[in-house]
Amino acid sequence: MNFSNYLHSLTEEFTPIVEYTSKEDYIQIDLSVHQKILKEAHTLSSLWFQQFIENFVSSHNKKVAIGGYLEVRNLYNRSTYFTSTKINSRNIHLGIDIWSPAHTAVLLPLDGKIHSLQNNINHGDYGPTIIVEHEYQAQTFYSLYGHLSLTSLNGIEINSKLKAGEVLGYLGKPEENGDYAPHLHFQIIKDLEGNRGDYPGVCAAKDLEFYKSNCPDPNLLLKFK
Repeated sequence: MNFSNYLHSLTEEFTPIVEYTSKEDYIQIDLSVHQKILKEAHTLSSLWFQQFIENFVSSHNKKVAIGGYLEVRNLYNRSTYFTSTKINSRNIHLGIDIWSPAHTAVLLPLDGKIHSLQNNINHGDYGPTIIVEHEYQAQTFYSLYGHLSLTSLNGIEINSKLKAGEVLGYLGKPEENGDYAPHLHFQIIKDLEGNRGDYPGVCAAKDLEFYKSNCPDPNLLLKFK
């Protein structure tokens, strides 16, 4: 069984990773380069972006916006962390984002244990981040949770075991989450390549084929669509 089919087999239905547990509360959002409004300079402001997300969600009578896997985004142009050189400019999103208010609880989708944690403090980076290790059917893989609150890292012990549905942490505010509107970056990783507390969540086009294989669509697990 290939890795994508394996992931899909681990859950039978919609599996929430934030406290909103009804699939009807979610709506998919497009934050790609095709969104004309997101090409404007005011998208550099996390406050503007938060209001944009909130307006979109409320206008559809939903509670959570979700999406973004392999989405090409202008959002990263505001940070030199992603745009060091033209050939290495990173703008392809490798996880999914769950856009929800700060302090929203983050739930673990599967049993696992704490692999590592770190506060990634570059502008536009993850901020507080937790990586969980999972093992099923003799296969090991990892899930990454970025843009958490600083308090989410308190009292976390490496190798401590967690059950599916347990609260892992809470979404952070812009001043602690890398300067973004509050959201969760959720990513599946087959091989961490020796990383701890961090792993690329955005890639350059030249590296896309590798990362598509190593970081498959989280929706295989979550089944939100």
